[in-house]
This record gives sequence, structure tokens and C-alpha cells, in this order.
Amino acid sequence: MRRDLRLGVNIDHVATIRNARGGGHPDPVRAARLAAQAGADSIVAHLREDRRHIGDSDIARLMAAIDIPLTLEMAATGEMLAIALRHRPHTVCLVPERREERTTEGGLDVHAGRNHLAATIDALRGAGIEVAPFIAADPVQLDACRALGAPAVEIHTGAYCEAAIEGNERAAAAELARIAAAAAHGRSLGLEVHAGHGLTFDTVGQIAVIPEVVELNIGHFLIGEAIYSGLDSSIRRMRSLMDAARSAARGEKSA
Repeated sequence: MRRDLRLGVNIDHVATIRNARGGGHPDPVRAARLAAQAGADSIVAHLREDRRHIGDSDIARLMAAIDIPLTLEMAATGEMLAIALRHRPHTVCLVPERREERTTEGGLDVHAGRNHLAATIDALRGAGIEVAPFIAADPVQLDACRALGAPAVEIHTGAYCEAAIEGNERAAAAELARIAAAAAHGRSLGLEVHAGHGLTFDTVGQIAVIPEVVELNIGHFLIGEAIYSGLDSSIRRMRSLMDAARSAARGEKSA
């Protein structure tokens, strides 16, 4: 079966569990290696200002330990830019960040912040790092990303997932249509389109069938599911659901 949809596994919440007690267990680097063996195409880690889960040493260890690309999620601050330029991950996903939020709550306003973001994007690209701002499914934001020279974007799927999980079919359909339209618009601009946030076994299929989406980034659900079935099992099941949905959309039989 031809595979044209990548899976990035976010290992932040392995570090969250470690940090709850202190010490070195569970180790996010070990989780990253297991994720790669289970079918992840890349590893994602969000280095927050308050270091609530992933820490600086984790980034250094991940860069040294894994053979698949690392995506560093970060805010567009001077501190984070310096860290990214020092470690040079494969990709930087620029995200909004507020200290009081539990998780990233929405997309980055690239249009409003274009003057501030331009220098960050230029510096990252100058270092050979792919940049993918995390944005809402909004053509204005996609146009702004293209204007700033970002080669990729990640579309926020959280609102769709929340509506689908709550059983609000009308809202879920509307959000799904917005994501699909945004992905098509992004591809027409020459952007590589990624998607993520809140995806589960039940919601991933509807995003995986969008042909312009080439990468899904999933973390919290997979780590939570691993409590019941193991990390290898949760990732392999997600990988299988993604691939089956994409194959069905192309009219192919899944392997």
C-alpha cells in the first residue's frame, strides 16, 4: 500500500507524567524510540516557556537519540528561537502560547502578527529548518503564511474533534468543511498542509481522507490510550486507521 500520509507523535505528556513525581521515569526519549518502531514518521515536542512537560535537556537528548525527524513546537520568542537555532530540528511549528492555558487553545494569528513573525520565520528558514505555523482553518491565515515564506502550515482540528465527540453533527460537518476548504486553499498556494489537535481513533478518519493533508500530528490521545493498551498498540492502531481511510478515499484496498 502506498503511504502518503505521515504520522507525527507528540511525546509531551510522557514528560508530564514524569514531571508529576520528578526523576527520569517515564522517559520521553524512550517513548520516542518506541513511537518510531510502531510507525511514527516524526516526533513532536512542545518546549513551553514554563517547561511544564518537555525540558531543554529532552530536546538535546531527542536530537541525539532518534533517527526520524523532530518537530519542535514553540512560541515565536527570542529564547525559543535561540534554542531552535542551536539544536536545528527538522521542523519548527510556531504556536500561540499563554501561560495559563492547559494546552494550545487555538491557531496562531499570523496575519495580525506578521511583522513580529517575519524575522523568526526568516531566521529559521535561513538555518535550514522547515517552518509550519499552527493556524485556524482560515484562508486569511493561510495567505499570511504564504506571504511570510512559510513552506508549510498545520491546521487546527480541535473544534471539529470537540463537536464530533459531543455528537453535534451539524457543527462537526461545518468544521470539517472548513478544514477541507482550508487544506485545498493551502495546497493551491504551494503550502505543505499538516493537521492536528484533539484527534482520536473516532475522528482521525475524516481528516485523513482530505487529500491535501500530508501529515497528522497526534499526542495526548495516544499517550492516554497507551495506559490501557500500550504505546505500541495505540500508535499502530492510529496508523492503521489513517492508512485505511486514505486508501478508501483513493478507492484502494487496504493492506
